[in-house]
Amino acid sequence: MSEQREEAAGLSLQERIDACEEGGVVRIPAGVWKSGPLHLKSHMTLRLEAGCHILFSDRFFDYLPPVFTRWEGVECYNYSPLIYARDCEDITIEGEGMLDGNGAAWWPWKKKQQQAADRLIWAQSRQIPVKDRMFGTERDALRPSFLQFLNCKNITVKDITLVNGPQWTLHPVYCKQVHISGVTIRTAGPNTDGCNPDSCEDVLIEDCCFETGDDCIAINSGLNEDGWRVNRPCKNVEIRNCRFLGGHAAIAIGSGMSGGIDEIRVHDCVIEHAERGIRVKSMRGRGGYVRNLHFEHIKMGEVEREAIQISMNYGSSTSVPASKIAPTFCDFSFEDISCNHAAVGLELVGLPESPLKKISFHNLRLIADVKEKTSDTEEINFS
Repeated sequence: MSEQREEAAGLSLQERIDACEEGGVVRIPAGVWKSGPLHLKSHMTLRLEAGCHILFSDRFFDYLPPVFTRWEGVECYNYSPLIYARDCEDITIEGEGMLDGNGAAWWPWKKKQQQAADRLIWAQSRQIPVKDRMFGTERDALRPSFLQFLNCKNITVKDITLVNGPQWTLHPVYCKQVHISGVTIRTAGPNTDGCNPDSCEDVLIEDCCFETGDDCIAINSGLNEDGWRVNRPCKNVEIRNCRFLGGHAAIAIGSGMSGGIDEIRVHDCVIEHAERGIRVKSMRGRGGYVRNLHFEHIKMGEVEREAIQISMNYGSSTSVPASKIAPTFCDFSFEDISCNHAAVGLELVGLPESPLKKISFHNLRLIADVKEKTSDTEEINFS
């Protein structure tokens, strides 16, 4: 049985972080460590040694007072993420240890969050100031992200394992120069995406393994009016040599893409099981753009639904947008992609006022019950 270590035994984990000198390393040795939220600072390394298991509190009030955050693409004040850094630089989280979000305590909130989500969408659509978008109560029921870096630069996360997050797992927001390598993410709760680069620049995700309760990797840039107001695209993202074992989609772009998404490259990945393989999704009311996506050298095993889906008819938004402004999708390429079996090989769905444009496919080998479904497209090229 692992040694049980309480925060009361000596310095808490947060106290160790607070005491860390610039450029220092906080080493967490083997054992089970119980912790509340951890707020990181600039120029530090958090090293989880082999056998280290940090188990986060399941008491909601431990994550108060509320902090500034972005929740599903909208800025507000909410419960603190379990690990949180704001306006920092040069942070590394590394090692062979495990971060356990104890997420089962939060997951039932999925059924009661609708009222709070509607209130947040209403507030952003009417340009209510962010300082007045106060949440962080059980009545509001908005689950926090697991690990969130907000407006940070030069961030590295490598080799650790993350399990059982409350909602989105690894969530960099407004960040530059993010490197995620060798990370394993396993979580089964609702909306527990694996990694969500959100209005970030220069992101590399490599050699990672995902088995999630929602999308494995989802690239976002804000939701509806709030995404337009912030106006920070997600761009220059590379995903390579990753393995996907389940999830709603292995690779998802959107649906929160109102700030724009540009220059995304995904290559040399393996998808063994997923509801969908590659999914680019949006809807009326999002506005924004998705352009310059490049997918190549991807192998899929069994996919439950679409192997490749590009759709502006996404129907699973947390809340209905207030406007009808259409997004634009253009300049996508797909090359050397295979799938052993899917219900639908290829689905391409634009909107009459905003058709899909300039999408090319080269050397696809998709075995599917239905070859393709298309509507409202222009300049679709197969070779």
